[in-house]
Parts: sequence; structure tokens; C-alpha cells
Amino acid sequence: MIFASSNRHKYEEFKRMLSDLIDLKFLEVDYLEPQGEDTREIVVASAKWLSNYVREPFFIEDSGLFIEALKGFPGPYSSYVFKKIGNEGVLKLMDGIEDRRAFFVSVIALSYDRRIEVFEGRVQGTIAKEIRGEGWGFDPIFIPNGSNKTYGELGDEKDKFSHRGASCRKLREFLVRFGIDRFT
Repeated sequence: MIFASSNRHKYEEFKRMLSDLIDLKFLEVDYLEPQGEDTREIVVASAKWLSNYVREPFFIEDSGLFIEALKGFPGPYSSYVFKKIGNEGVLKLMDGIEDRRAFFVSVIALSYDRRIEVFEGRVQGTIAKEIRGEGWGFDPIFIPNGSNKTYGELGDEKDKFSHRGASCRKLREFLVRFGIDRFT
């Protein structure tokens, strides 16, 4: 099965989480993501477009960090916002704000046999007051509920808590239920 993305970090996470089930191949591809407010609509439209070029089963994933006090910003624009202002910029926007509630959403679109299946993972949490730990993207500033550590401090343990881990578990269940051979 193929994971299509321009983000090797995401590939490494999915490869780790699915390694006992499938041999995941990486298709490094930059595809034009439609702009919109709904992560699910964005990932479905992207998968439909990409299915015109990739014939074997593949999946893509899009995710976003939604900060309550900032009315859901950066949301579906998370990748762009991270590239422009990074964690430091987000923390600056949150300076003086007490309500630090946020959530991460991960949406996977699996394309196979001219069909698209969608799997969503969502994790509630808070925005830290400072950068803590390693990791990529917003990992060093997001603390999932039930933990006092940021994703960046959790290392591979993050997979148990993360939005991407949640959507991947749903994908995994689907692959097993419908027969893994159908997708490899």
C-alpha cells in the first residue's frame, strides 16, 4: 500500500504504526490541496484528484490544530501557518490568553477500487505556555488531555495519544475487516 504525501514525518509515523500489518511505501508527491474550512472535504477532494494518477490502493492524510480561543485558527491552514510563524508565533498569539483549549484532527482518505473511505481521529488538549520537547510541527506545544507532557515530550508514545494514531487505528480496523490482501 502507498502513503502519498510531501511530508516524510507523517510517513514515518504511519510506517511505524502499520509495520506489523503492511509494507507501507512512500510516494512523495506535492498535490494541490483545495482551500476550505473542512478538513474532511479537503482530504476527500485531494484523494479523488490523486486517484486519477495513482491506480493502486493509497491513502493520504490531512490534519489541523484548532485553538478554541482563536476561533479554530489555524485549523485547515495549520501547515501553512506553521511554515510562516512556527510554534513561537502561535505562542505569541496565545500570550495573555487563559483559555488554552485546543484539539487536533487527523483525516485519512483511503482510495481503492474507485472508492474512497474516510477515517477521522480527534484529540482534545491544551496549548502549552512554552515549547517543550522535540518533534515536528506543533508537537512541542500541544498537550493531549490525560497527559502533562506535550506530544514533543512523548516520543513514540505519542502514537497512543495522537489524532494521527486515532485515525490510523480506524484505518487499520478497516483493512483487517475487509481483508488486507485486497489493499496490498
